Amino acid sequence: MGKVLIIGAGGVGTVVAHKVAQNPEVFTEIMLASRTKSKCDAIAEAVGGGRIQTAQVDADSVPELVALMKSFQPELVINVALPYQDLTIMDACLECGVNYLDTANYEPVDEAKFEYKWQWAYKDKFEKAGLTAILGCGFDPGVTSVFTAYAAKHHFDEIQYLDIVDCNAGDHGKAFATNFNPEINIREVTQKGKYWENGQWVETEPHEIHKPLNYPNIGPKESYVIYHEELESLVKNFPTIKRARFWMTFGQEYLTHLRVIQNIGMASIEPIMYNGVEIVPIQFLKAVLPNPGDLGENYVGETSIGCRIRGLKDGKERTYYVYNNASHKAAYEETGTQAVSYTTGVPAMIGAMMFFKGLWRKAGVYNVEEFDPDPFMEQLNKQGLPWHELFDVNLEL
Repeated sequence: MGKVLIIGAGGVGTVVAHKVAQNPEVFTEIMLASRTKSKCDAIAEAVGGGRIQTAQVDADSVPELVALMKSFQPELVINVALPYQDLTIMDACLECGVNYLDTANYEPVDEAKFEYKWQWAYKDKFEKAGLTAILGCGFDPGVTSVFTAYAAKHHFDEIQYLDIVDCNAGDHGKAFATNFNPEINIREVTQKGKYWENGQWVETEPHEIHKPLNYPNIGPKESYVIYHEELESLVKNFPTIKRARFWMTFGQEYLTHLRVIQNIGMASIEPIMYNGVEIVPIQFLKAVLPNPGDLGENYVGETSIGCRIRGLKDGKERTYYVYNNASHKAAYEETGTQAVSYTTGVPAMIGAMMFFKGLWRKAGVYNVEEFDPDPFMEQLNKQGLPWHELFDVNLEL
């Protein structure tokens, strides 16, 4: 049905490659490219069957991306490279007439900031080119946004309160490690918190608002309000929302390490001179921390991510909790990665499948909640991320 180019060979790229290869009736030709071709070759060999071609590309370079796209001629690019590279990949897609999908919004290298404005600014360009750009098709953002759209379509006349809850109750046995790219992860969780209430953004200090929440099959875990990108698009696309927040669990040991890293300046994104060489502290830190892609083998426990929603149906208040639990061990056995990579990579593949089936295809730039959620939700159950619903329960929020 379609030729797909996957850019990025980290943990998420590994999962995308495996899952795309598992669906040959949709993905007829596959290429995996990254800055380091040997990583792509190792993933292609692990997938086996000669299904995946590989290539080297610098995703910061539009000319290199254009050359690769012109030679392979994909119909869709799945971007699971760094968020800093979203715009160069989008530029190359426009130049080559290729459709686009990513899992995380653009972040400027010199500022830790979630904001869709840079990518939303491409809407007219993609419309004029007759191309589709699908933004934020991981788990959060991604599945959480589809969960919200599904709730709005089937269970609510009006969504008023939305709380996205993200718990990782796994244990990788390391003193300190991040579950995805350390540079992005540390930038994400150390910035100020922010949530939507009564038509405006309310800013908080990092980790200022927290409380224990109970997660299915896991139990109570201390959960912290942080800012996450899907809130920006969800409050725009569902204007009845009075309050929207994002909660994430962190262990005390993790937070202690994080505090020390910040206090000694290792989380800084400002370049410094060291022995006559300019280095960025957080990039140096990334080099000495465990590789997130190597955590899977000894990872036990599971993740639980979902949406807790309160609103109106037929004039009555109702609550709804939709979630997925994913096992680190099961993810490793299937793809050689841990569940955080798995829960991001599977939805990226499903979004690409929705595109190739013609279900999520329209000219312009769209967040995933702007498409029909039903076929995506159906595939979650088939592709390894089954979801569960609870109605009229105590949301604890």
